[in-house]
Amino acid sequence: MGNADSHKGPFISPVAGIEPGWIDYNGHLNMAYYLVLFDRGYEAVAKALGMGADYARTRRLTTYTGDARIAYLNELHQNADLVTSYQILDHDEKRIHAFQELRHAGDGTVAATCETLTLHIDMEGPKVCPFPPDVKAALDALAASHAGLPVPEGVGKQIGLRRRPKVAP
Repeated sequence: MGNADSHKGPFISPVAGIEPGWIDYNGHLNMAYYLVLFDRGYEAVAKALGMGADYARTRRLTTYTGDARIAYLNELHQNADLVTSYQILDHDEKRIHAFQELRHAGDGTVAATCETLTLHIDMEGPKVCPFPPDVKAALDALAASHAGLPVPEGVGKQIGLRRRPKVAP
C-alpha cells in the first residue's frame, strides 16, 4: 500500500510489473505502456485520497488528465519490478499539478518521469468542478506533506530543438 499519510516523501505505489504484451519489437517496454504504469501509480494515490473507482461509481465524481509530459530516461524490460512515486507540486480547488517517477523497485534507478495536470470532474457534465470537502482535506494534507520536498529535476521542462547559432561566413 502507498504512503498517503507519510510526511517523509512522495507517495510510493505498490510494486508493479510489466505485462508480456507490452514489450515491443525492440525488446523493451513500448512507450505507450509507460503512461499505463504512471496511471496505475496515480490510481493508488487517488484511492488513498478517496477518489478511486468507488468514488466515480457512487459519487459520480472522478479525475481526468488534462495534460501529461513523459520523459523516457532508461529502457525497461520484461522482468522489471517497478514503483511509481507521486509528488504534488501545486493544487487548487479543482486541479492537481504533480510529478511522478517510475523507478526500479530494487535499486531505485529512474526509468521515466511524468508531469501532469489532473482535473476534478463532475461526471454528469462532464465538467471541471471543485473537490468535495473530505477529498480536498485529504488532498491538502498530502500536499502539505510534500511542501518541503525539493522540486524534482525536469519539472516544467520544455520540448524543442536546440539550434546552434549560425556563424557568419
